Amino acid sequence: MAILAEELKARTRRFAVRIVRLFRALPKTDEARVLGKQVLRSGTSVGANYRAACRARSKAEFTAKMGLVVEECDETVFWLELLIETGIVRAGKLNELLREANELLAIFAASQRTARGS
Repeated sequence: MAILAEELKARTRRFAVRIVRLFRALPKTDEARVLGKQVLRSGTSVGANYRAACRARSKAEFTAKMGLVVEECDETVFWLELLIETGIVRAGKLNELLREANELLAIFAASQRTARGS
């Protein structure tokens, strides 16, 4: 379990770095800045909240913190999709990042369900 946690910490950190690089590469338009700030906030929060969940002092605290991870990851997927659907960024440029966001979302949602016992 500890190995998986360390792997996910590293994976979410790499994801956050990719989100920051995406933000830097966005066009300098008003709408790109607004959406970019949203994806920057949520995308970098995934790893930070996961690290906090790993330090949880109880199962209840872990479950609650994993809920935040799932919310931030889902929100990141939304903003990435919106960047594509509005034509701000071509789908081909974001497909890999969107795939990773969806994979992380699936992993964390499954972890949250397991922790809740459902």
